[in-house]
Amino acid sequence: MTASPLFEHYDLGNLHLDNRIVMAPMTRSYSPGNVPNAKNIEYYRRRAAGGVGLIITEGTCVGHKAASGYPNVPFFYGVDALKGWKKVAEAVHAEGGKIMPQLWHVGAVRKPGIEPDPEVPGHGPSGLVARGKKRCHEMTEQDIEDVIEAFAQAAEDAKRIGFDGVEVHGAHGYIIDQFFWDALNERTDKWGGDLVKRTRFAVEIIKAIRERVGADFPIILRWSQWKQQEYSARLAETPEDLAAFLKPLVDAGVDIFHCSTRRFWEPEFDGSDLNLAGWVKKLTGKPTITVGSVGLDAAFTEEGQVGFSEASPVSLEGLEKRLAAGEFDLVAVGRALIANPDWASQIRDGKSTELKPYTKDMLTQLV
Repeated sequence: MTASPLFEHYDLGNLHLDNRIVMAPMTRSYSPGNVPNAKNIEYYRRRAAGGVGLIITEGTCVGHKAASGYPNVPFFYGVDALKGWKKVAEAVHAEGGKIMPQLWHVGAVRKPGIEPDPEVPGHGPSGLVARGKKRCHEMTEQDIEDVIEAFAQAAEDAKRIGFDGVEVHGAHGYIIDQFFWDALNERTDKWGGDLVKRTRFAVEIIKAIRERVGADFPIILRWSQWKQQEYSARLAETPEDLAAFLKPLVDAGVDIFHCSTRRFWEPEFDGSDLNLAGWVKKLTGKPTITVGSVGLDAAFTEEGQVGFSEASPVSLEGLEKRLAAGEFDLVAVGRALIANPDWASQIRDGKSTELKPYTKDMLTQLV
């Protein structure tokens, strides 16, 4: 048995985790009719049985007409979808794991033809789908209120059906991130402005969720500097910018920040080895999750490359040293857990030489 800090217990209020390993949210598109099914239940159960401390589900669409952007992704609203998710949570709990849904709205990324109403266009703060490309619906005050309500209702439902908290998807150029990012948010009303003012949409979502779920139900916010529309994008250029950006989110009620980077080992700012999760923890004192090619030798997509990278297992020594030093609190693992459902227990038991590499064909499977 290894003495790795990955296998230390972690407690935050009423949330008790057996270890520091988090299953990262990964879209799998295996829910025909947008309802979790037996394959989804078994997929998550296996990772819980394999020793993951906390599972964050794939993105689940909140109950708004423009939330979904891809076929066969699961919804987190409606009788059938919520029944399916309740079974997922029960299966994970039966294996001793904890689980939170990632609440998701794609915003401007949505294209016509996607369920539930193929005629509904993408929604964005300023109608922009990418820098300088105005091609979707510019959200009205009513649209904004509707989306805030959809996130709050989804969180309330998550608590009601037995989940252990929620993660709000505020990263990767989806709707919340579109409000954060000046390239897509050109609004001159209370939903736009400088970096701090552009946090308002996320702040109101977090506040609305907190009102519905109470003080003891954990809220994670996933956020990123990079965007799918522009890998080199940055919201905060300096630690001072980052501190100003984070403060209203902390004040609104975020419990944990899930800091999405493509390679966890890369420093966030010049003059320091701290990564993004390390800086967020230093500046806020809040727990953070690091993520980005953990246990693998290549990012999921390299610059200039079409499609997803294949990747082989690598040593966790550097990661473990940073975790032991308190740079961050939890570690999210993605593709390595697709390739190896028992990744956590294999690492725990010193069987890393048995780990399989991640290959592209695994994206088309759900095992």
